[in-house]
Amino acid sequence: MAPLRDVTAVAHRGDPYRFRENTIPSLRSALRCGADAVETDVRLTRDGVPVLLHDETLKRLWQRDRPLRALSVEEVRGLTSGRVPTLAEALTATDGSRLMLDLPGTPDERAARRIVDVVRECGARDRVYYCAGAVTMLAVRAADPAAEIALTWTTAAPPRPALLTAVRPRWLNYRFGLVDRALAERVHRDGLLLSVWTPDTRRSMRRLIALGVDSITTNRIDTLCALRAGGGPLP
Repeated sequence: MAPLRDVTAVAHRGDPYRFRENTIPSLRSALRCGADAVETDVRLTRDGVPVLLHDETLKRLWQRDRPLRALSVEEVRGLTSGRVPTLAEALTATDGSRLMLDLPGTPDERAARRIVDVVRECGARDRVYYCAGAVTMLAVRAADPAAEIALTWTTAAPPRPALLTAVRPRWLNYRFGLVDRALAERVHRDGLLLSVWTPDTRRSMRRLIALGVDSITTNRIDTLCALRAGGGPLP
């Protein structure tokens, strides 16, 4: 059985219990806690600039009931006092660290291409990987044949072989409650790595590690890193 330290620790939207999610302070805090990678959400503004935001609007985080797709990047800066970073700014702020880019919402081929282009322009292809559903990941694969992909899968039934051939993911990315030993063994038997999201308790993390998952994305990156720092195999 793999030791705890071999599990990849991914910070969900940074360190959201200490800092507002998907902001530069949140990303940096997660890395200080020991995260191997930070997962963050990326959407386009009206003028095609990728920024870090999970929701379609600014309402939940920034108390501005305005849809992102209707705002320019400068309008977003003005409404949030500059605290919603662009993807380029996030890549600069995390230089040398891994980022897992989640492309939420309705599949959008234009958005996928633009996000991949910005990653390429920033010289970050070797430290970025992408996650989302099949249609979006097919768009990413078309935009970058060498992209590292974590295909998000929301059912216990396996992806079709033809889909896996087209997407060519390195990871299958599951909601943690779906994962049992049979699923973990099947993913590994198919030559893929298993990523899960988002267990936030030590008990859930330990169960998943015992099942053989390769990566855990969590809102409690401090908890996962402290658990992993204990070292040694699970009993």
